[in-house]
Amino acid sequence: MNNFEFYCPTRVIFGKDTIKQLEHLISKDKKILIIYGGGSIKRNGVYNQVKEALKNHTTFEFGGIEPNPRYETCMQAVELIKKENIDFLLAVGGGSTLDGTKFIAAASKYEGEDPWDILEKGAEVKDALPIGDIITLPATGSEMNGNSVVSKNATNEKLSFCSEKVYPQFSIIDPQVTYSLPEKQTINGIVDTYVHVMEQFATIEENTPLQSYWAIGIIKTLVQEAPKVLKNPQDYDARANIFWCATCGLNYWFSLGCTQDWATHMIGHELTAFYGIDHGQSLAIVLPRLWRNQKASKFEKLADLARDVYHVKDSDDFKAAELAILKTEEFFNSIGMKTKLSDYGINPEEAAQKIKERFEKRGCKFGEHGNIDAQTAYEIIKAC
Repeated sequence: MNNFEFYCPTRVIFGKDTIKQLEHLISKDKKILIIYGGGSIKRNGVYNQVKEALKNHTTFEFGGIEPNPRYETCMQAVELIKKENIDFLLAVGGGSTLDGTKFIAAASKYEGEDPWDILEKGAEVKDALPIGDIITLPATGSEMNGNSVVSKNATNEKLSFCSEKVYPQFSIIDPQVTYSLPEKQTINGIVDTYVHVMEQFATIEENTPLQSYWAIGIIKTLVQEAPKVLKNPQDYDARANIFWCATCGLNYWFSLGCTQDWATHMIGHELTAFYGIDHGQSLAIVLPRLWRNQKASKFEKLADLARDVYHVKDSDDFKAAELAILKTEEFFNSIGMKTKLSDYGINPEEAAQKIKERFEKRGCKFGEHGNIDAQTAYEIIKAC
């Protein structure tokens, strides 16, 4: 087990009818900016619950955060914050709304010339406005970490940053608000969670049994609960289990002392930036091909996945690893997730060349071994 330090200051309030607790979580002397996306919170009743809970607080609103939050939109929120002297941000919506809010929180306090440097150049986040959230979509796990992913229209880039300064002070999770989610969003969230876990689990074989049991437990729960929630969207227990899987899938509990990957996400981000496909869709396309490309170094953990989740009996680790790849793709397909670029009308050769050129320009390498370079990414995408 590698050395590690764990930090997570987020208070999680989980369960039925928990949004009303918001009233006591933010001081009444704060000027609050409620940040949300395209307006689904007004259709599903969450907006009214928030306004009722904050009726004795001073609130402002900023709507329109995109499913892949755009830098340009976020900077409009920064202007409003400075104009009104906002001192607390409340994200209400899915992970994209929260990711955008995290960037807004950091950008509002950034003293450099261009806040995009936080994402492009890794500029240090020295300060940020405090954040709370009501998360309405199980997917990103952003409610319990300091991560954020933001896109820039002008350059077709999708980049990320991580900072302790943008951990939410609190996250309210009421699984009931997911009853009305479109099936597509539910499926995307399940895939996103699955891949989050695998980016941390399917790496180097290390002596971290507890972390491995946690990771496998999340995947087993997803595979078990996904059909239930798709069959009956108002199955509270299934919704709750999937939501908690999503939250725990990226709070880094089960990657403590472990080596992480994240190459699937890095490549998937480029597919979203170039072609506008959903984040979950991009991950479902990339993961099986990346695993097959890197199977020689991942086969032990993939064999564990095959046996512990999919009940594969083959004693040959390499054969079991291949079955893990096939079973994972079968699971994605079984819940309605497509796994090939051609399913979205995208030419693999064209996409591979675009992504290769972008990675060559950045000079970056990914993966737990740092061996996935521009040429390897090209080979992975070409096979998609």
